[in-house]
Amino acid sequence: MAGSDPAIREAPAPDSVKILIAGGFGVGKTTMVGSVSEIAPLRTEEPLTSAGLGVDDLDGIPEKHATTVALDFGRITLGRELVLYLFGTPGQQRFWFMWNDLAIGALGAVVLIDVRRPESSFAAIDFFERRDIPFVVGVNGFHGRHPYTPEEIRDSLALPAGTPVLLCDARDRASCRDVLIGLVDELIAGSAHGGGTGRPGRAG
Repeated sequence: MAGSDPAIREAPAPDSVKILIAGGFGVGKTTMVGSVSEIAPLRTEEPLTSAGLGVDDLDGIPEKHATTVALDFGRITLGRELVLYLFGTPGQQRFWFMWNDLAIGALGAVVLIDVRRPESSFAAIDFFERRDIPFVVGVNGFHGRHPYTPEEIRDSLALPAGTPVLLCDARDRASCRDVLIGLVDELIAGSAHGGGTGRPGRAG
């Protein structure tokens, strides 16, 4: 702008990164995105109906009354240099075909597991391992309970020794933010060691 002080420069726009929040049915993905997002989250939840009986496995989660049928979307800014765009995946097997599209352009993922039934997220772990997409495991302790250590959970899921396993509460913003910071740290470390993810860059 004419007449402006040349010493004053506009702050560069922050880098933006696409992150997936994935996991099995009813593990807390929608809750996590809603808890941590700095904007009103986009949700595509629909009530569970009798049509899903025998299709959606409600074993261990009788309190669940709605489900994501497309995606959840939220955003969080970390410092001045990084914005994470969060895409929550649907959990039911009949909607897994959408994961391939949601994964396009994603630099990393949080695989959220329900500490009461970790086997529900085996497929999500396999999905990211097969596509070489870096991920961390977020262990959602329902009612704030974490009866197992990260090491015990890592062993039960047969994860490689270096995979971060982070205890969290999907209802708590600070807890979810720490998991996302852990993922960013993992992406940066992978880039520094030639992991191929590169520096977080523009989403899309």
